[in-house]
Amino acid sequence: MLSIRSLYQVGYGPSSSHTMGPAKAVKIIKDQVPDLDYYEITLYNSLALTGKGHLTEEAIKESLSPCQVTFLTSIDVHKHPNTLMIRGFKENHLIIEKEVQSVGGGRVIFVGEEEKEPSIYPLNTFKEIKNYCRTHHMTLADYVYLIEGEGFDEFLESIWETMKTSIINGISTRGTLPGPLKMKRKAPDLYSRDAEQEVPEITENRLVSSYAFAVSEENASGGIIVTAPTCGACGVLPSVLYYMHEKHQVVTKERILRGLAVAGLIGNLIKHNASISGAVAGCQAEIGSACAMAAAAHATLFNLSMDQVEYAAEIAIEHHLGLTCDPVNGYVQIPCIERNAVAALRAIDACGLAYFLTDSRKISFDMVVQTMYQTGLDMHSSYKETSQGGLAQYYKEDDDVNCW
Repeated sequence: MLSIRSLYQVGYGPSSSHTMGPAKAVKIIKDQVPDLDYYEITLYNSLALTGKGHLTEEAIKESLSPCQVTFLTSIDVHKHPNTLMIRGFKENHLIIEKEVQSVGGGRVIFVGEEEKEPSIYPLNTFKEIKNYCRTHHMTLADYVYLIEGEGFDEFLESIWETMKTSIINGISTRGTLPGPLKMKRKAPDLYSRDAEQEVPEITENRLVSSYAFAVSEENASGGIIVTAPTCGACGVLPSVLYYMHEKHQVVTKERILRGLAVAGLIGNLIKHNASISGAVAGCQAEIGSACAMAAAAHATLFNLSMDQVEYAAEIAIEHHLGLTCDPVNGYVQIPCIERNAVAALRAIDACGLAYFLTDSRKISFDMVVQTMYQTGLDMHSSYKETSQGGLAQYYKEDDDVNCW
């Protein structure tokens, strides 16, 4: 497995696979061959079908100019769901041609080229890591710190600061999200106290939801967020950590960083053994993975056992199995933002169940990750970030939802 530093990426929303990945790929090409006259970029499959709503063209053109971006909206089953072809020309001669896969979390693979980023984790399943930790009398967080090495604490601290900033910005910013849906930002309303309300304090559900909405709305607006593990699912983990940090004195910054380490390990295992890309395995791979990360982090905050951490993460994924990725109009807004809030609350519930029921569990984390991946492979392409099925197909702007 790669370093967790490659999982937690700081960048602009709204999509790690559709904006961060393509922008990164064209920058690499520009650095390799800097003196070309112009470029032709062709987008395939999910990149083409939801690229306009994800601002893919804008992200590419900000990083590479002059260039022409073409959206091929017919599915090519022989190519990765997030494929772009980059061609560079000099004096009308083709100088460079690269096929690139944007595999999620802002990471890209150049087809036919070996992975340059080194794998640093010698163990690649939860079972292997758990057995190693027990043999060496260490926690999951200890193991992550051991593998990641010097400077990792500082890295996690910067990630936490960015997460907090995205929440603070999100709950204090009003207005409308970009795009034709004209979605009102809801985080400030969820967070604010109504003077006429009899209840003196906002409920846990509302507070956690407000934090999840805040980060997700920052993402949808093109603000700076942390991929956890993706842009589309970036609100789940920060909202749980922030709420627990605010509510419980025992949840110190040190515990938050250890929670981030374990959450990163969970996300890394899913990324390595399955997928965190909605275009590959549906929303279960994004929101389901984020929920598992948040559940594991929550368990770590309160020093639960490795078995309880595992069970919390397993519950979180198990109850997202089959979740489709069907963004309306291709924008990371409906149903994406709301799903972040629901998953954050589910992560807390998953940890509560794990606390009481771990001794009776039958399903391992590794098993549910394998199941999630196979479910994603079996899922029809229309439900994998193509906006050709689900809510994206049936949504009509003139529908009267208040007909009663």
